[in-house]
Amino acid sequence: MSSVRNEHPAPHPDSHQPDPEGDDVPHDECGVFGVWAPGEEVSKLAYYGLFALQHRGQESAGIAVSDGHRMVVFKDLGLVSQVFDEQTLSSLRGHLAVGHNRYSTTGSSTWENAQPTFRTTATGSGVALAHNGNLVNTAELRDEVSTRGIDTNAVRATTDSDLLCELMAADAADTGLEEAALRVLPRVRGAFSLVFADERTLYAARDPHGVRPLVLGRLERGWVVASETAALDIVGASMVREVEPGELIAIDADGMRSSRFGVPEPKGCVFEYVYIARPDTTISGRSVHATRVEIGRRLAQESPVEADLVIPVPESGTPAAIGYAQGSGIAYGQGLVKNSYVGRTFIQPSQTIRQLGIRLKLNPLRDVIRGKRLVVVDDSIVRGNTQRALVRMLREAGALEVHVRIASPPVRWPCFYGIDFATRAELLASGLDVEGVRRSIGADTLGYVSVDNMVAATEQPRSRLCCACFDGDYPIALPDEARLGKHLLEQLADDDVTAGLSAATTPSDDAAPLTVGYGAAEALRRP
Repeated sequence: MSSVRNEHPAPHPDSHQPDPEGDDVPHDECGVFGVWAPGEEVSKLAYYGLFALQHRGQESAGIAVSDGHRMVVFKDLGLVSQVFDEQTLSSLRGHLAVGHNRYSTTGSSTWENAQPTFRTTATGSGVALAHNGNLVNTAELRDEVSTRGIDTNAVRATTDSDLLCELMAADAADTGLEEAALRVLPRVRGAFSLVFADERTLYAARDPHGVRPLVLGRLERGWVVASETAALDIVGASMVREVEPGELIAIDADGMRSSRFGVPEPKGCVFEYVYIARPDTTISGRSVHATRVEIGRRLAQESPVEADLVIPVPESGTPAAIGYAQGSGIAYGQGLVKNSYVGRTFIQPSQTIRQLGIRLKLNPLRDVIRGKRLVVVDDSIVRGNTQRALVRMLREAGALEVHVRIASPPVRWPCFYGIDFATRAELLASGLDVEGVRRSIGADTLGYVSVDNMVAATEQPRSRLCCACFDGDYPIALPDEARLGKHLLEQLADDDVTAGLSAATTPSDDAAPLTVGYGAAEALRRP
């Protein structure tokens, strides 16, 4: 079987501009989607599935399609609607597809790092893989690839996902992809929800902790796997169940079969409920929207205040604001209008426009907020830049008082399992108590929901949830700080060049400490 790769020219990486607010939000990680459906237009199903998951990653998008004999991968930097058009989708013909939206948590935002990542095995078959999450033993896997002399020079990717694909493809030549996955995945540590395929079979796998969501759906003539139930809805698939932690699913002409590669120890990410997932998604049987409304109700009980109007920071603060209004008896209203078309692909603003700051995304309804005591509900505070500018803007628009309420506890620790927050030093709440944060953002009062009430709103036992970004309790052991970080693989590659090493040489454990990505060094040392 032969595999073909369709490489679409990408814009220069520097053309991808940062958020004009200065990246003052927790960035969603990635969205994965897979479909096995002979007789259907699987590329279009994948397109619409990725469209439903666009909120999980806006850096790049890609789809791999197989017709049983040949696999074609098409990917590029940009949004799903920018990467694909009717002509492209019509050219991607087959019976199975693997799709991916990316926000980078390991490796830079380059075309090479866009997914699905692809490899050809020694026997000529193809492997396409899409990954949501983040591994914590990336350096160890990279060492294994180097020790085994696997040639990675053909593709200049620097992601943990690419290493996974590389190792599976290397083993698949001898055993087939299914057995290769069962051999490789037990050695992988961290968060991973995977959708991958060879020419004839679609696979899905979820790490033993089930940190990131992954669901299985049924079509009339096939199967679908996706990061969220909302993606099943958009393609007309019915929800079957979640992919279990530590489970590998295979779907082919013989049907669907399940294997276990790890002992389940569920630790689902609580931040999926708070911010990441779409409100119309269901996780572990619980509506995300209902969870956020309940968080708002509990927040009103924990942090009451006398006020005239509850307004959300749209869109992520809206359900919690509704709940706060219900729980407090204070009227709910819309005081801010959001420009939904400003995203991470926004054209770099001029200095004059940049000074408008938050107004690029939010603008106040002055007649609604003038003369009012406001409760402003948002999902989280990361650096505090957004809330600081928002409070100032609302006061300038005539608000008498601004009381900020946050539908999550203080974010004090970075995430190593697939969310790119910031370094620990940049997390406002890591160095300040609640009163210090209140003074920093300029609010009249500030209140957060407690961890206990947030967890209670999910209707999940706390023992089954990861709350590491709030309490610093990391359920998956982290390696030495020098073997962590968003740009770890790029740094290791630079170290190899500097040391005059070949690609097949194992990097020294005595390498200088890395400039880690999102807070690794600080997270390993409690204050």
